[in-house]
Amino acid sequence: MASQNFWRGKKIVITAGPTREALDPVRYLSNASSGRMGYALADAARKNGAAVVLISGPTALPPPRAVRLVPAVSARDMLRVALRHARNAHAVIGTAAVADWRPARPRRHKMKKTGSADELLLRLKKNPDILKTLSHRRRDRRRPLLIGFALETDHLLQNARKKLSEKNLDLIVANAGSALDSPRTSVVLLVPSGILARFRNLSKKTAARRLLTAAARYFERRRP
Repeated sequence: MASQNFWRGKKIVITAGPTREALDPVRYLSNASSGRMGYALADAARKNGAAVVLISGPTALPPPRAVRLVPAVSARDMLRVALRHARNAHAVIGTAAVADWRPARPRRHKMKKTGSADELLLRLKKNPDILKTLSHRRRDRRRPLLIGFALETDHLLQNARKKLSEKNLDLIVANAGSALDSPRTSVVLLVPSGILARFRNLSKKTAARRLLTAAARYFERRRP
């Protein structure tokens, strides 16, 4: 089948894991993403013959074999690296749980617990959206395919469809908040025309293989 060879020889950029947004030199804002889904996709794409660049936030996972691992810490770090590697990529898959906000003014020194105040107010600034930035920069037919992930705690499909449209993505993978830091997941693959596929209660390695196969079949059908 043609879909089995769709990814062969193509460059795929994958973002994975959490980002960290510094409060001071020793503290940061982050989330519970393990990076498992992104790493599983990187390994599956490599086994499908793709040349894979894995841009990873801080995780405890060993790097997949024969995959180029590029570390990133903050959302802005990850954006800079993604923009560089996406220039000649066939596809970008954004699985990273990128922090939406960062401290507006990180402290240069460790914040001390001083005085009698029982509360600390933080002023936050919005982080750039990596996939949305990439989608706005793709102006010609050589643009990369963009696949996003939407992890939601409520109104899963509604919120995923909104992100698919607003970020001008080719495909989005919707999964529930319970998938965060879990070895298993259930996902719904959405494209502009509707639901492409559903996978329930799979290991993330199996989900990664099926996602790439479903995406390849979809993109093959779209070829002129």
